[in-house]
Amino acid sequence: MGAKRRFGQHFLHDQGVVDRMLRALAPEAADRVVEIGPGPGALTYPLLDHLAALDVVELDRDLAARLEAHPTAVAGRMRVHGGDVLRFDFGALAGRGERLRLVGNLPYNISTPLLFHLFDQLEFIRDMHFMLQREVVARMAAVPGSGVYGRLSVMVQYHCRVERLFGIGPGAFTPPPRVHSEVVRLVPHAHPPVAVESREALEAVVRAAFGQRRKTLRNALKGLVDAGAMAAAGVDPGQRPERLALADFARLANLAAAAPAQAGHPLPPTPPGP
Repeated sequence: MGAKRRFGQHFLHDQGVVDRMLRALAPEAADRVVEIGPGPGALTYPLLDHLAALDVVELDRDLAARLEAHPTAVAGRMRVHGGDVLRFDFGALAGRGERLRLVGNLPYNISTPLLFHLFDQLEFIRDMHFMLQREVVARMAAVPGSGVYGRLSVMVQYHCRVERLFGIGPGAFTPPPRVHSEVVRLVPHAHPPVAVESREALEAVVRAAFGQRRKTLRNALKGLVDAGAMAAAGVDPGQRPERLALADFARLANLAAAAPAQAGHPLPPTPPGP
């Protein structure tokens, strides 16, 4: 079954990459694993060799039907969930006291919005092992001052520990993408690394700051954080956002959360996105 361009499909076929993924995940029989975008099953069926059961989420109806006809699905060991993963309720799969392990070769065109969707459900997630575009992984793991440090870096690192595992060349996929890929491990923090009064405030501040990254914080955050309060909190309002660490954004977020509360106005909504 050929890949469909509208779904951004690039199917993994390299057995060496599958083996490295399995070693990175180190699945145990009782683990609750959910594979996102299984495609023809290059990783799916080797996973089932290690698991009592596996859940998969597949948007492509033709592929979902093919998976549902497989003997493991007929026997109830593989549960196929058709539909858009960007709207999927992962919490519905987690039993009482259970946490899910997510794995998948993510379509490049939905990787960032999917990550933000998952951040809303981290209480149900133990860890995530994803194949992503190499540039996206670089942004996720970037440090302040680097050229690719931005909104994704701050928000991913607020929610998770990021581990870059190994790179994958285009030839491991059919059809080969025009970019290199990388496998990343994301482990949700047991406790937030910084004290933030409101996640909504953090998201609003980070989005505003990097939405106008050539501007200084004084100008980019006008209306969210007063420059005088910023300076009093130890953050230079003349700085550009790419120089700030996560702890600095936490201080700004707490100022932003306090300001509308004092004035009786809510923060503006912050939709997910790149």
